[in-house]
Amino acid sequence: MGLSFGKPFIHPDFRDVFSKMPFGDKLGFLLVHSLDKGNLKWHKMPVLIGLLYLNTRRTLLEKYNLLPVGNSNGTQFNPDNFRYRTGDGKYNDPDNAEAGSQGTFFGRNMDPVDQKNELMSPDPMVVATKLLARREYKDTGKQFNILAAAWIQFMVHDWMDHLEDTQQIEIIAPEEVASQCPLKSFKFFATKEIPTNAEGIKTGHYNTRTAWWDGSAIYGANEQKLDNVRTFVDGKLKIGDDGLLLHGDNGVAISGDVRNSWAGVSILQALFTKEHNAVCDALKKEYPMLSDEELYRHARLVTSAVIAKVHTIDWTVELLKTKIMNAGMHANWYGLLGKRIKDTFGHIGGPALGGLVGLKKPNNHGVPYSLTEEFTSVYRMHSLLPSTLKLRDPTAEPDQTNTPPYQKDINIEDLLGIKGEQLLSKIGFEKQTVSMGHQACGALELWNYPVFFRDVIPQNVDGTSRPDHIDLAALEVYRDRERSVSRYNMFRRKILLPPIEKWEDLTSDEEAVKVLREVYGDDVEKLDLLVGLMAETKIKGFAISETAFNIFILMASRRLEADRFFTSNFNEKTYTKKGLQWVNTTEGLRDVIHRHYPEITDKWMKSASAFSVWDSK
Repeated sequence: MGLSFGKPFIHPDFRDVFSKMPFGDKLGFLLVHSLDKGNLKWHKMPVLIGLLYLNTRRTLLEKYNLLPVGNSNGTQFNPDNFRYRTGDGKYNDPDNAEAGSQGTFFGRNMDPVDQKNELMSPDPMVVATKLLARREYKDTGKQFNILAAAWIQFMVHDWMDHLEDTQQIEIIAPEEVASQCPLKSFKFFATKEIPTNAEGIKTGHYNTRTAWWDGSAIYGANEQKLDNVRTFVDGKLKIGDDGLLLHGDNGVAISGDVRNSWAGVSILQALFTKEHNAVCDALKKEYPMLSDEELYRHARLVTSAVIAKVHTIDWTVELLKTKIMNAGMHANWYGLLGKRIKDTFGHIGGPALGGLVGLKKPNNHGVPYSLTEEFTSVYRMHSLLPSTLKLRDPTAEPDQTNTPPYQKDINIEDLLGIKGEQLLSKIGFEKQTVSMGHQACGALELWNYPVFFRDVIPQNVDGTSRPDHIDLAALEVYRDRERSVSRYNMFRRKILLPPIEKWEDLTSDEEAVKVLREVYGDDVEKLDLLVGLMAETKIKGFAISETAFNIFILMASRRLEADRFFTSNFNEKTYTKKGLQWVNTTEGLRDVIHRHYPEITDKWMKSASAFSVWDSK
């Protein structure tokens, strides 16, 4: 017997999928749908009710929004033979050795939508010019600083990049916007489309990075890159005497992933290279018989876990600054019982009480682990970067505002790529970090995409520059269409969020409504995902849209619970007692910076989190 009493209340677009749900899913859907449609939203509820909503929504997403791409049957192996992270990400899932490794398919959170006939509708350069390009810089106030912006780019270098084809595509600016475009045309390589040779989704795209949370931004995604960053002495990685990355003869930084990077990512790579080396020193002191290879393997596990923990209970908490999300993200790591209980008694109960970290076995919800096309799309966050960095002097005494004295502005575009590495070597780690910590990052809104990204030099995988400049804002619009990612309204339907019916449902900004109508007409179904995510009215305290947040709910948990090094192998036998203690006593980026640069945190960081503007309390 179905829940027919719920149907008149249910949005018409969801009645068919609701009718096919089993009884338990129907109850869960009615709970979240009632809060989605009602005036009293989940984020305004008491914390426990908010957590119930999030857990219910995540459960639905895990069931209906994890789609395999490619063959689901992989090679089985004995995990006792691989108690370490491999260079290319293989041998993590005992039932599928290839899952999450370099050169495997991106998964999907929803069926692909073929847009081959709609790639230029509306023209990506029109969309970029009229709706994305920065007019006047809008920031996030004290909530989020430029270190936070660099952090998510650091994570992207860990997680995902698409394999390109050899075919080049050219986009030419149409006459109506050509005079406002820094580039009148630009060329780029298509994303390589590959047959899956499997049931279901017939074509997909390869991830050239590893999908696991394995620190590959500093270690690389294969053995060749790994060998390039290792010293092969005491397990350590290469780092300069000045605390910055070393460079090859061509000026490219020596680190795990250096493609399309900038000084902000470079200092985080350098910081966590130092973190890895400090773990090696601590382990060697505690266990002097460990070999170079053993020290490296244990230190990589520890450093990768520290990165994952910082992202989970520090960066994300500042990104989604509400009491519910603070409780929810800490519950992901520690469980509802909290840190004190977990530190004292270990993992107790299931994922709710004890958290995802330390579960008895990993859980991929029946779908081989990967990151997804939709996950890639919601992480398009270039608007977080300002146009200039306000350089400050950390060696001076505080000024009248109790902050490091301002020296000068530096264009962010001068901090990109090889040129940025050269400038960073003159600025130094301390000045770059303190300056980024004291400046708010950009808001993820319309008309806030950095103009310098509309005429930028892309790089090859090895970090060398390409000859053709690109308009990144226009390219990102094109990429979602090319990769068959749903447009905004269909995207919302597929994750069981009510779609918009008119532009005023998306935003109350009258000018935004006017320009949206100018670009897309009255057809809200044509709205590009990136534009919708920027235009959507944000939840108070959220730096991102609720639409993007739903993919976060699903994939943030999946990155932890599908990985045996955060679940069944998160133990002293795998990490060592000293290594596990290192992870358990690190609570945020502030702790990592303090470990290596205590003079920075003691003198300049007034904020509780290193991701908030440092003079905030």
